[in-house]
Amino acid sequence: MAPSTQALDELKIPNLGAGGASLYSQAAERRLGNLWLKVFRAQAPVLDDPLLYDYIENLIFDLVVHSQLFDRGTQLVIVDNPTINAFAVPGGIIGVHNGLLHHAQTEDELASVLAHEIAHISQRHFSRRQEQARNQSPLSVAGLIAGLVLAATAGSDAGLAAMTATQAAAQDSMLRYSRANESEADRIGLNTLVAAGRDAHAAADMHERMLAAYRLYTVNRLPEFLRTHPISEKRIADMRNRARKSARVMRPASFDFKLMQARSRYQLARTTTEAIQIFQREIDQSNNGAHASYYGLALAYIDNNALDDAETALKTASQRQPEHIAFLIASAKIDSERGHHNKALMKLRNRLALSPGNHPLTMAYGDALWRAELPHIAAQVLAEHSKRRPEDPAIWYRLAEVQGLAGDIVGLHRARAEYFILVGALDAAQNQLNYALNLVKNNFTESELINERIRDVLDIRDQLENS
Repeated sequence: MAPSTQALDELKIPNLGAGGASLYSQAAERRLGNLWLKVFRAQAPVLDDPLLYDYIENLIFDLVVHSQLFDRGTQLVIVDNPTINAFAVPGGIIGVHNGLLHHAQTEDELASVLAHEIAHISQRHFSRRQEQARNQSPLSVAGLIAGLVLAATAGSDAGLAAMTATQAAAQDSMLRYSRANESEADRIGLNTLVAAGRDAHAAADMHERMLAAYRLYTVNRLPEFLRTHPISEKRIADMRNRARKSARVMRPASFDFKLMQARSRYQLARTTTEAIQIFQREIDQSNNGAHASYYGLALAYIDNNALDDAETALKTASQRQPEHIAFLIASAKIDSERGHHNKALMKLRNRLALSPGNHPLTMAYGDALWRAELPHIAAQVLAEHSKRRPEDPAIWYRLAEVQGLAGDIVGLHRARAEYFILVGALDAAQNQLNYALNLVKNNFTESELINERIRDVLDIRDQLENS
């Protein structure tokens, strides 16, 4: 659900409208991005799907190493939203709607959108746009960031309306500048796509699909120049002309992409019954096995507690690549739901021995330990994993739950505090840290660690309110 107008009005956004050249340093961009991400998580329906995160993060990394982005420390946020949308935020944050996977037809089409967003970050378009705005009129970064929240949840039209409404005096100039940024991101993103060995023509293919979807589904459309990613026949023609310099790259359909696309369709279905109907219809209409559709069907059956049907569908889905971790995780979940906990744990533990630290496997293992009523071990596994991914709220949420079940009440409060910090609930985070502090007041070392984290929370609040 998109944030309400009242919620946006209450956002505490850093004021970056004053200051010198250091305002636009990469360090300042990263600081702003981290603050924005906390605000965003508090407002948007952010997805918790370790498999999908792992897939897109790997895809982004493969593109980044072939891009002009020197600081490769990107962060991904996936929004549970059926619209075709992706966005870039200063500081290396890339956002994707899971609806984007639903509409893309190939992995290269998805990669073309990600490469475009990476180009926005590498060319520092946010800072350059801010410089332009500062030369034209007083800045309202609150409007810009609130617009980004809207653009990432409700769609780009509402988001850009919110952004431009705060800067009416400089609107025409800013929008011209935005179009120039888009053209530059198209060109540099295409170079990244080609350098990564992907199909240069995929960008135009994807944008044609986006334009068709926009025309089909948008009734009260804003003028083209009032969109964050203005799409036109001319822009697509420019992409086609650039792509002609490269031959089409013909490759087999990515099995990973098809599986993750099925996960997205499953997530976007309104009910499990609807998901079952969607995948069954795809299977009935397919002539080539429909392995991904069987996988989606298995996920829906698991959610519907139809475990025998889920196992049958999963067996068909996994015929091509039986060792794929998506199938292993689904199979282990079926075992756990049946109460066969040792079987589930053995599957996941053996695979983790081959892929230590793997994110989706580790999260699935932690969940299986939780269901097996082994919270002490789950807490150890997740605590170690939190060191690898300290900015992942889903890990801290699970860690808090299993620490509570294990009787580690101090750990429960501290993990909850980390979760609340990452989702922008700073009052709740401070309360949790105070609860923990009261429990360890006779332990000087623990007290100092907690007090230090309380100071961190106060510093974050100060940055949000006064920077």
